[in-house]
Amino acid sequence: MLNNPLIIGAIFLPLGAAALGLLFAKNRTAQHGLALLAGIGAWLCTLGVLYYNLTDGPQVYKLGEWPLPYGIALVPDLVGAIFGVMCSTVVLGGILYSLGCRDKCVTYPMFMPLFLCMAGGLHGAMYTGDIFTLFVFIELMVISSVVLVAISDNELGVEAAIKYLLISAMGTLFLLVGIAALYATFGSLNLADIARKLSSGERPLLAQAAAVMLMCAFLLKSAIFPFHFWQPDFHTTAPTPVHAVLSSVVVKVGILGLLRLTNLMFTAEAPLIRGLLLVLGLIGIFFGSLAALGTYDAKRMLAYSTFGQIGFILLGIGWGTPAALVGAIVYAFNHALIKSSLLMLTGAVSSRMPNKSAALVDIGGAGKAQAMTSLLYLLGGLALAGVPPLNGFISKVALVQGGIEAQSWVPLILSVGAGLITMLYMIRTWQLMFQQPPPPDLKLKPKGDQTLAPMLLIGLCVVLGLFSGPLVDVASRAVAQLNDSQIYITAVLGR
Repeated sequence: MLNNPLIIGAIFLPLGAAALGLLFAKNRTAQHGLALLAGIGAWLCTLGVLYYNLTDGPQVYKLGEWPLPYGIALVPDLVGAIFGVMCSTVVLGGILYSLGCRDKCVTYPMFMPLFLCMAGGLHGAMYTGDIFTLFVFIELMVISSVVLVAISDNELGVEAAIKYLLISAMGTLFLLVGIAALYATFGSLNLADIARKLSSGERPLLAQAAAVMLMCAFLLKSAIFPFHFWQPDFHTTAPTPVHAVLSSVVVKVGILGLLRLTNLMFTAEAPLIRGLLLVLGLIGIFFGSLAALGTYDAKRMLAYSTFGQIGFILLGIGWGTPAALVGAIVYAFNHALIKSSLLMLTGAVSSRMPNKSAALVDIGGAGKAQAMTSLLYLLGGLALAGVPPLNGFISKVALVQGGIEAQSWVPLILSVGAGLITMLYMIRTWQLMFQQPPPPDLKLKPKGDQTLAPMLLIGLCVVLGLFSGPLVDVASRAVAQLNDSQIYITAVLGR
């Protein structure tokens, strides 16, 4: 369907609500009401885009009257549509959590507009069919998240924000150099047009250099080794609703970029790129899992855990078989729901601490009286570890099937073994927070953050574990479309 308005709705409903929210800077209730309506509207739009993808194929929205490939186009194919639903679901959960969050920064007039700007940039990055527009949306997302972390209640927020701003500048440099190299080589910024020209087999001087630059940029945006060092400080100091979005879906922008790199544009170089991603994925799995096992802070533990979980997704992309790619997409979707809910539950417990600390030495026993929060956290931890019948188990099974299809036995065995480390650090943290008795001198606040949002997200984790067929089927269709780049090229440029 050409110029489907739902594509624009998913991006500009949050951005429009952010602009309107500035008019209600002194009315927090109006701001939050606008944000909730925008979040629900964007979520419905992403579901509609996914539906039209399933029925009509890749959707194309031409911005302005310029003919393609010279004009800017938004092109959510089936993979982009799945990632769009993933993002809008977590963002809506973040907005719901913000309504009941007791952090001081949530009451600032700029918090909700910045949060919505981050959401708009995130949706745009998943939907764009133009590589320079991808840069614009990523920068909107980065700038918004940097300010949100800088204004957090954590006293280290400004330091973490400055650190990430400097590191992000390096990623921006990689991305801009790659974009410049592609434009100098092909005279185009449209992904479909670049893919069409690369499919001829010719490799001009700067083409492969552009691939290296773009890969480095996507690795940095997803905090993948060796570009991972900024992530724990930046994510841990963020306000809980922001941390939930950063660690679950913002890091997936780089994952989608890597899929575009290997399955759309540089298909001839894909085996080499996938081999590198396989190695980086294994490093990330063990580094992230062991660091999470040895860390001292519940939120920091989940930030390190993201390294390991992204590593599993990289294995699927690295294996590159249809079953492995299905596993990577299913894993990415389910991980977003699990990780965001766990971070919100951790925030709900730490918000009752006198100093809002999430350090394990402080938070031990703080959740002893919160039976429902304890149950939800246990379900989330078991899902992250891949215990049936939760959705994390489906992710692990889909990925194992991909490894078997690729006959990559050593990485497969190592990844299955590393999954046991996930169980260790999640059960350990759950026991410390919810099972041991609190210290006698611990004085908790009477009320903490509300748990409606993580309750709904954990409910989705249970539902997608018991009824996994639709998600796996949609992911299978997405991979079939992804492996035939001509479908994407024809949708954008015609025959």
